[in-house]
Amino acid sequence: MRDVNADVNADTQRAPRLSGLAVPGGILAAVAGAFAYVGTVDPNQPGHYPVCPLYRITGLYCPGCGGLRSAHAFIHGDFLAALQDNAMAVVGYLGFAVLWTVWVVRAARGRPLRLALGPVHLWTLGTLLLVFTVVRNLPFGGGLHP
Repeated sequence: MRDVNADVNADTQRAPRLSGLAVPGGILAAVAGAFAYVGTVDPNQPGHYPVCPLYRITGLYCPGCGGLRSAHAFIHGDFLAALQDNAMAVVGYLGFAVLWTVWVVRAARGRPLRLALGPVHLWTLGTLLLVFTVVRNLPFGGGLHP
């Protein structure tokens, strides 16, 4: 004879796990939609996207300059061009993929995603972005220009 309580308990445990996948699934859908748009509408063609305000006013590259071109190249499998356009963006794409995968695995197991970023982590990330920005605007940083 089947244990009805065991079936009910199994269903109630599965339901929160599946509902825990809704948010990561929605995030993935939004990111996939954005990448699909950038993959379709070429940022190398003028007039499709606004110019970076910092670049327009000062002629300096911000840490995000070249990010759309990088995403376009990345989507089309041209990883060297993606790195050339914005190396930090490529690191960000890969970091997002790893973080999202960990999030989904933890959600499927019924565990929350806990990010314990302390001040040291945030200062390190900020310092890396600052160094990247400064170096790409110096004469010897031409390899980092988009």
